[in-house]
Amino acid sequence: MPIRRMALLVLAAGLLTPLSALAQTGPGPGGRAPYDRGQERNVPGRFDYYALVLSWSPTYCASRDRGDRDTQCNRRDGRRFAFVLHGLWPQYERGWPQDCRTRQRPFVPEKLIDSMLDIMPSRRLVIHEYRKHGTCSGLSPEGYYGLSRRLFTSLKIPPRFVMPNDDFSVSPEEVVSAFVEANPELKPDMLGVACGGPGNRMREVRICFTRDGGPTRCGRNEDRTRLCRSPRMHVPPARSEGAPRQGNGRRI
Repeated sequence: MPIRRMALLVLAAGLLTPLSALAQTGPGPGGRAPYDRGQERNVPGRFDYYALVLSWSPTYCASRDRGDRDTQCNRRDGRRFAFVLHGLWPQYERGWPQDCRTRQRPFVPEKLIDSMLDIMPSRRLVIHEYRKHGTCSGLSPEGYYGLSRRLFTSLKIPPRFVMPNDDFSVSPEEVVSAFVEANPELKPDMLGVACGGPGNRMREVRICFTRDGGPTRCGRNEDRTRLCRSPRMHVPPARSEGAPRQGNGRRI
């Protein structure tokens, strides 16, 4: 191959590289951490640690219509939720896998869905979380949600966040301190707090665990300056019905 032609091909490849990299960047868990470039990503069982994600249900419900028959926000039995299990996310030290290809279709049995609704009160969320994140754990749906429940129930929720009747404001650092005080096995670098939306509401708390389920420090995905840039957050009270749509209470 002539040297000039070879040089042109190398230059073209270099110009195309940023475009292919852009396909692997963008919002992921929490909408703040970018994907890393690398090989062999999104392979089941290949990850560094887990992030157990606790969602503040009142923030999510603030975006729901009152007439929406939502099993989390507008229950006929009047049950209210505060922190609920959003998901268990396999993470890389920087970035994360998602939607990993598995040998079998990522089907979540109906009985398993029903068994999770006490701590994860949305059928669609149970199905979605396994397809997007659980497939990357290398575990079956039963194994993935068994581990999710074990880690969720191992945590003690600080008293201030157990079904509060009134709203209040708090800093991300105060939330971390409250969880560490209630769970002495945790350290501040094992947690992350996310906020956002109108009024800068508290959205979620992430607690990091090893692949075996032991507490561990978090990676860059849980960097507090990425998850919540504000010094104070609004914490809506627990309630059983949705409020008029006021902003983004989205799930990811």
